[in-house]
Order: sequence, then C-alpha cells, then structure tokens
Amino acid sequence: MPLVTYSVLRLLILAAALGLAWTVGLRGWLLALVAVVVAFAVSYLALPRQRDAATAWMAQRAERRAGRRGSDKVTVDSLAADDAAAEDAAFEGDRVDPSATTER
Repeated sequence: MPLVTYSVLRLLILAAALGLAWTVGLRGWLLALVAVVVAFAVSYLALPRQRDAATAWMAQRAERRAGRRGSDKVTVDSLAADDAAAEDAAFEGDRVDPSATTER
C-alpha cells in the first residue's frame, strides 16, 4: 500500500527533524513548530514519487467505491442545481421543499 509507505516515510522524516532540532537546542513549542515545518519541506522535496503513488492509489480506490455504488452516485451538477434552486427560492422569499429537489 503506497499510502502506508508514504506515511511511514513522512513520520521518519519528522522524527529525524525532531532529533535534529533537539540537538541544535530548541525546546518546547518552538521545537515542534520547526520540526513540522522542516519535515514538511523535506518530505515535499524528497518524496514526490511516493506522494504521486499514494495519490493514484487513493484515486483508484475512490473510483472503485463509486463504481460499486452504481446509480446512487450524486453528481456535482445535481448538487449545484439543488443549491441554485434553494438560493433562488430564498432570494424570492419562498420556502424550499427539500423533497421537491432533484432525486438522488
């Protein structure tokens, strides 16, 4: 699982940044803040392949889950149409009946 690999590598980088900051003499909240910022920067620069693999894995998983749901999938267009209808009705002072909107 690429997501686990990426997460473990990021945690190792954070641990190394904490150790380095502790060695330099930082303590307290400043230690945590500096370590998180350094770990973020290092992992962003050093782990692009792992990040891309984890992203692709999550996207594939989301597609499989959406495929299993079948016709129950809510589209962005149907949500936008429902929101637009609710805004129009609110602007005109009408009350919106949620059951009258697009069937999901």
